[in-house]
Amino acid sequence: MNFSVFRLNKSVLSVNANRSRQLVQGLLFPLGLLVVAPIVRAQQPGEAPGSDKETMQLLLKRISLLEAKAKKVDELEARIKELEAAKSQIAPAEKTAVPAQPAVASENESESVGERAMSERMDVSETLLRIRGFGDTTLHGDTRKGNNTAFSLGQLDLFVTSDVSEKFKFLSEIVFEGGPDNIYGITRGETNLFSVDVERYLIQYSYNDYFKVEAGRFHTAIGYYNTAYHHSTWFQTTTGRPFLFDFEDRGGILPIHTVGVSASGLIPSGGLGLHYVAEVGNGRASRAPLIEEPVQNVVDDQNHKAFNLAIFARPEAIRGLQLGFSAYRDLLAPANSPRIGETILAAHAVFIRPQFEWLNEALVVRHSNFGTSRVFDTPGFYTQISKQFRSYRPYFRYQYVNASDAEPIFPDVRLRHGPSVGLRYDASESVALKLQYDYTALRGQAAINGLALQVGFTF
Repeated sequence: MNFSVFRLNKSVLSVNANRSRQLVQGLLFPLGLLVVAPIVRAQQPGEAPGSDKETMQLLLKRISLLEAKAKKVDELEARIKELEAAKSQIAPAEKTAVPAQPAVASENESESVGERAMSERMDVSETLLRIRGFGDTTLHGDTRKGNNTAFSLGQLDLFVTSDVSEKFKFLSEIVFEGGPDNIYGITRGETNLFSVDVERYLIQYSYNDYFKVEAGRFHTAIGYYNTAYHHSTWFQTTTGRPFLFDFEDRGGILPIHTVGVSASGLIPSGGLGLHYVAEVGNGRASRAPLIEEPVQNVVDDQNHKAFNLAIFARPEAIRGLQLGFSAYRDLLAPANSPRIGETILAAHAVFIRPQFEWLNEALVVRHSNFGTSRVFDTPGFYTQISKQFRSYRPYFRYQYVNASDAEPIFPDVRLRHGPSVGLRYDASESVALKLQYDYTALRGQAAINGLALQVGFTF
């Protein structure tokens, strides 16, 4: 407790109390005379008795109000005495490193003082920790051989942020999700066991609108979808991400996460609204076996670092339009095989309004073996469109990816394409229901029909 502030407040309260008491005492006497005067005048001939009676009632009412104010002044003085007594009990505790037992102090009062002291130490920089939660549950089934219809718990996402200072901010996403993992088509982990993943974990520094930098684990700025939609299905129109942007541990083919440093900001361009993103960090894991964690959170399997550069425009003339391009470069080093150069080129054009969205993205993943002229190009794209009608939003998505059967990094992908049709219903501001049908055609395999009913929510 700041006793200098306490003494100042006490002095102010004492002065105000004395002034109020003097004011009341000074007004009571003349008001009494004013009450008596009309009575004396009323006994004189020629005066109107009705007017004197009204005046007397008005003055008596004012006296009652002043008496009530005088009572409040007395209560205020009593409160000042209580605060002085509390001060005498707390002051010795501040003067000594090992406080003596107070003369009169209950256990609850001691705990309260300790909690306030701890709070002051923790809030010295005025940080504020905020936590927002997201989750979903899905009933799904498909015609793939061996799959059963099941209820599935989706990711439980805790989105944690804190304003460390005016320029620094902390951000993280802590996700609880059930297994197993699927890394490049290879399954690992137990089916129904929940695990914890720190999907994003970074400190951000904002110098101005033209330069912002963050360090930690973040979503790589490849294309649009990966940085627009993170680990919550509630934000997404559909029940899941496009296959191209599936997470690494769910069969995805892109380096969705990077551990490193990212810089971003505006590019002076007038109404064109140009932005840049430049990133460098650990590339994806490339050594066998491929069942290991693909995101290199602690150590890198080589000295070479991956880098990514993205540029996009948000023209002021067309609100909701974004056009962008990104280039990613890495060097993979699988065990017992030549090194592989990896280049990912992506482009996007999206148009989003509150009640309408149209997303379009295309990319190519190129793998070139060192020492040979052989190159593997994997093209892919998706388009998604939706329109909202009050609480209902029907949507359509078509996606395509075509990888060589001899692809050295993800040989399980091959050719897959097909449409998805669905309906999203916003039951409230925090709960969304989705019904989606998927048709996926595969190379050399039977097509898959799937149906999913999902409830996504935020809390």
